[in-house]
Amino acid sequence: MLKFILKKLLYGLFVLIGVVVLVFVLFQGFGDPSRLVMGQTGDAKTQEAIRKELYLDQPKWKQFLYYLNDVSPIAFHSKEEIKKKDLTGIFVGGETKFSLKFPYLRKSYQTKKSVSDVLLEALPGTLLLAVTAMFIAVLIGIPLGVLAAVKQNSWMDTSAVFASIVGISAPSFFMAIITAYLFGFVWSGWTGLHITGSWFDIDSTGAKRLTLQNLILPAFTLGIRPLAIITQLTRSAMLDVLDQDYIRTAYAKGLSRQTVIWKHALRNALNPVITAVTGWFAELLAGAFFIEWIFGWKGIGKVTVDALEKLDFPVVMGSVLISATFFILVNILADILYGIVDPRVRIR
Repeated sequence: MLKFILKKLLYGLFVLIGVVVLVFVLFQGFGDPSRLVMGQTGDAKTQEAIRKELYLDQPKWKQFLYYLNDVSPIAFHSKEEIKKKDLTGIFVGGETKFSLKFPYLRKSYQTKKSVSDVLLEALPGTLLLAVTAMFIAVLIGIPLGVLAAVKQNSWMDTSAVFASIVGISAPSFFMAIITAYLFGFVWSGWTGLHITGSWFDIDSTGAKRLTLQNLILPAFTLGIRPLAIITQLTRSAMLDVLDQDYIRTAYAKGLSRQTVIWKHALRNALNPVITAVTGWFAELLAGAFFIEWIFGWKGIGKVTVDALEKLDFPVVMGSVLISATFFILVNILADILYGIVDPRVRIR
């Protein structure tokens, strides 16, 4: 198992390096961002100082190596760089130190704050939204899929299949607009919900207060599509499993129908569901841009969209790298869960 995990981590590292190359080429490989940093005002001397600070006076291949050295947790930095960039980690050596550090994603062009601080401030909101949306999808989708399979060709099966097709077909941004308008505006008097709002409120004293009321609409909207997919996959997998010989053997042993369905059949039908859950969880973490923006939810998605509007490229680059890292880690977790949930799967 350890060898398997290390192999997956190595593959993930290569994928992440590819993402770093792509991000650098797209956002810093063309043009000169020094004008974005200093704004509309500033003389040639100021621009030259900014270009030197961002390594823009170096050839492109050197700029990339400097960027890779910054974002890599294993790198080499001088004493001056460590102090100037306020790096945190373990540093060993003389003037040029070997560093085992937290990745340095540089600074925002607009706020001059560290990109790591900007994204880490928004990350809890995205995690909370994604976890809640996936919890809703799993909590409703798996039982609904099992019910549809057990009651095959009944009105419950037909209703579940029809609802899941609608959920898969409807674009997330369209469902977000409809949900926000109906439940946050038209029926807000009965629901008590608002169109926009984050996971905390600021009271009259300026203190932050946790509130989960604003989480309901974006989490439900974000969970619609994975809920529909989980329902379909659970139903299909259960129909295949219920026709297996060991299910008939379980009934012949005198086990109750509830035990056979929920303990034996469902467990062996969960592999495609795990794939959907882990894959969609990674996508929810990385791709909830429109949902967060429409509902005004403070998360990485909204921060990234705002940064794109302001051409704040370091924030966008950092967001893409964090999203890619989540994708890789969640996919590794999915492979490990296969061997735990399904005893037929053996990782050698």
